[in-house]
Amino acid sequence: MSLILYGAPLSPFVRKADAMLREKGLEFALESVNIMPMPDWFKEISPARRIPVLRDTGVGTEGTLGTIPDSSAICAYIERLAPEPALYPSDAFEYGRAVWLEEYCDSELAGLVGMGIFRPIQFARFQGKEPDIDAAKKTFQTRLPRVFEYLEGELGNREFLVGDALSIADITLGSMLMQLELVAGELDAAKWPALSAFASRMRERPSFGPCLEICRKIVKQDPIDLA
Repeated sequence: MSLILYGAPLSPFVRKADAMLREKGLEFALESVNIMPMPDWFKEISPARRIPVLRDTGVGTEGTLGTIPDSSAICAYIERLAPEPALYPSDAFEYGRAVWLEEYCDSELAGLVGMGIFRPIQFARFQGKEPDIDAAKKTFQTRLPRVFEYLEGELGNREFLVGDALSIADITLGSMLMQLELVAGELDAAKWPALSAFASRMRERPSFGPCLEICRKIVKQDPIDLA
């Protein structure tokens, strides 16, 4: 096994890299890292103190040698390592759009879902506390719609965000929507028809299956209706 993906399966960024590796048909080991607190050896290979980190043992096995932190950098490396099937568009403009949408989902959407919804609900549960449903509802009802409206418009009636094939943009958006679904359930198809249909398609892809199975065992509680 030459590739090792370090991180917690419940992280949407780990899910993104995990799905990318599986879409490419690459063999890899997923090694869980408890980041609370983060072990010293992991701090060494993750200077930003984030997950995931990928190690290519064919390049190096100790310290930072052979390691790439950050899900976007990892996915870019995987694309070069295994060019087929292509998950970044060949057209220059579509490539730029795919990378932009990846960044938008990694920052704007992930920030709202992670800090505004997932953390108040699931992190509270991990600590034996009651979920802060009011905080999660506020994010879901007042801040998330702006992001959803933009992404709904980008999808329109298309199957994929960019072009006519799966890309890094789709993998990233799918990963973030699944994070939301774990604690808040599936999207309202009447309100967000394009996003709801997209989420269903991504959920059914075999590349997301193994990581989602682990996540569902961790998040055992029923989703909370935040609408």
